[in-house]
Amino acid sequence: MAQFLVKVADEQGHLREQLEHGHSEAEVHDRFAQQGYLVYWVKPKTFLSGRAGQPGKIKQSIFLIFNQQFLTLMKAGLPILTALDLLIKRQKDKTLLKMLENVRERVKGGELLSDAFAAQQIFPKMYTTTLMAGEKSGNMEEVLSRYISYQRMVQTFRKKLMVSLVYPALLVSVVTVMLIFLITYVVPKFADLFNNLGADLPAITVFMLAVGLNAQKYAWVALLVIVVGGFFLWRWKQSDNGAATIDKFLLSLPLIGEIRLKYQVANFSRILGTLLQGGLPLVPAMETAGASLSSRQMLNGITTAAVRVREGQALARSLEDQNLFPDLAVEMLEVGESTGALPAMLASVAEFYEEDVQTALGAAMALIEPLILIVMAVFVGGILISLYMPIFTLGANVH
Repeated sequence: MAQFLVKVADEQGHLREQLEHGHSEAEVHDRFAQQGYLVYWVKPKTFLSGRAGQPGKIKQSIFLIFNQQFLTLMKAGLPILTALDLLIKRQKDKTLLKMLENVRERVKGGELLSDAFAAQQIFPKMYTTTLMAGEKSGNMEEVLSRYISYQRMVQTFRKKLMVSLVYPALLVSVVTVMLIFLITYVVPKFADLFNNLGADLPAITVFMLAVGLNAQKYAWVALLVIVVGGFFLWRWKQSDNGAATIDKFLLSLPLIGEIRLKYQVANFSRILGTLLQGGLPLVPAMETAGASLSSRQMLNGITTAAVRVREGQALARSLEDQNLFPDLAVEMLEVGESTGALPAMLASVAEFYEEDVQTALGAAMALIEPLILIVMAVFVGGILISLYMPIFTLGANVH
């Protein structure tokens, strides 16, 4: 999901600029317009990346440690400015140090802490929204503690996913390199050998030699096509139609689509529950949580559901009408609404689908790994048989 700098004015005429996540300029513009803002312009972050002083990225682990230390100092009774001064003195990450210094100066000038962090155009909207909820409720420590807990769970979940994907990714890489080496180097060497022998070759050997020689001769063309094609695919993915088409294709895949949908549901539920526990109203929390998703269909569905919730419809019914959320998730949210325990039920939904995603991903990897080995055996075995078959034939003729 791309980042965009947005300039808007509210009903009182107050101007503000903020960094917003979205799939396209039009989607971000429409989202703010539906919320009642006057949108002056929306610019992609890449458009601003060439400016001097443009902030870089901060590692999630470093940002998590900062928030843990920040929370500890606030619980000890230190004022926000004093806590920021202490953390700035000990901060080793240059990018975060620069951001914190700017935040401190803005807070000294009278800005709210949430506005000061939002002005940096680098921190996630969920974080600045969480700080704003803490400022409004007067319970900054509890709100920040919930955000830290959320970040810990997210990092743990992502690490588990990455660990489960390491071996298949390594296996695919090794197989790809091996096949490229066989076709572009080994096969042409055998072609020179057979040309010197002048023997009649089987049809499968002739075909494999032709593939190898053409692959070696036009390898740079294939590489150029892959690079150019990948670039245009990336550019197309940034457009509304491209993002929607790719997302629809991914969700329609038999196994991958189901895992992707459950991951999006778990992510949305986790963020929404955290924001609601922090005291944020339901509709703004839905919009913030939806903007954090990578699925265009999910984002559009949640945006539509947020409009219906604003009009008075229940959350579960609004999500059910979009035909995106699983029936079990909708039923659990309906129970949470009826019992007044929606944040707790959202946490349960997130935990359920996070575990379901890990189980499904593990099962998928258990199927994919032997499938990769079978494909590798077929291709490598076919290449070797086609190359050694004439040698066996020549050896038999010599006897």
